[in-house]
Amino acid sequence: MRRASARIAAALLGGACLFGPPGAAFAQGTGSVTLDAVKARGELVCGVPGNTEGFALPDSHGVMRGIEADGCRAIAAAIFGDPAKVMYVALSTQTRFTALQSAEVDVLIRTAAWSLGREATLGTEFAGIYVYDGVGFMVKQTMGVASAKELDGATVCMQPGTNTELAVAEYFHEANMKFTPLLIDNLAEILHAFTSGRCDVICRISTGLASFRASQPNPDDYRVLPEIVSKEPLGPVVRKGDDKWFDIIRWTYFAQLIAEEHGITSGNIDEHMSTTDPEERRMLGLEGDLGKALGLDNKWAYNAIKAAGNAQEIWDRNLGALGIPRGLNALWNKGGLMYAPPMR
Repeated sequence: MRRASARIAAALLGGACLFGPPGAAFAQGTGSVTLDAVKARGELVCGVPGNTEGFALPDSHGVMRGIEADGCRAIAAAIFGDPAKVMYVALSTQTRFTALQSAEVDVLIRTAAWSLGREATLGTEFAGIYVYDGVGFMVKQTMGVASAKELDGATVCMQPGTNTELAVAEYFHEANMKFTPLLIDNLAEILHAFTSGRCDVICRISTGLASFRASQPNPDDYRVLPEIVSKEPLGPVVRKGDDKWFDIIRWTYFAQLIAEEHGITSGNIDEHMSTTDPEERRMLGLEGDLGKALGLDNKWAYNAIKAAGNAQEIWDRNLGALGIPRGLNALWNKGGLMYAPPMR
């Protein structure tokens, strides 16, 4: 009996070692092949759309702007302390995952929606969600349509090989309606096909539709219909098998959410360097070694927030500027779904 009790006690002690506080033999985890390659190269290679206002589009000076470009910028700042150390690679919907799989890019932040199939079959992994979105429909006002339920027989423009294609097909099938798909890979060609009348409807994620509508000379000529027919959580994507790199990508965005919770912005972050708040102190590298645990400087989160801002700043500067309400993308304590685990 005593021997059995001793074995149980030993097992419990083993469990305490496995799940105990930082300091266990393996608490720091393994290194990162991707991080090592990025550091050796001296810049982050980030896959983005490169053609979508609000997400990633060069401005008049050739600087990539948008919520996804800012995600790349924040990661570069976390690694190097310099948000400019990014090479942006514009990828189409057809080439984006191949580019990631073949290591042409270090991370994919390119309006990619998280799904089981993409994680189970592509060797990729989503490191979080930066936009909760869904597939919607946009028509011209002259069409006189107020609901997707009125689209029976319509010709629908969309990109092939996307979740949008599947979501639209399922919606029309369930609604017992027919449609004719017009599949075009190039986004600019899709928009031209829609405006020139080759199709009646354009289908994309709802934020993408709002981006297109806002970019037109006469936005009121177009109507985004009220129906959202799928769940499309957009997140940064990495290759499976490099857990440390996954942690860096995921926690860089979590740091921006936590900064918003604490009222820390790119403009006032230096004022918080004298904070007594424990979580702020850990996040800003004032105490503890969370940065070193990631293979980064302890000021990694400070650098990311200083360079790109908190989550609200990034939204307001990019999608908010297009008139897109934050909605589900607000913090959990402001009626949204955005929630970050504690920084400890």
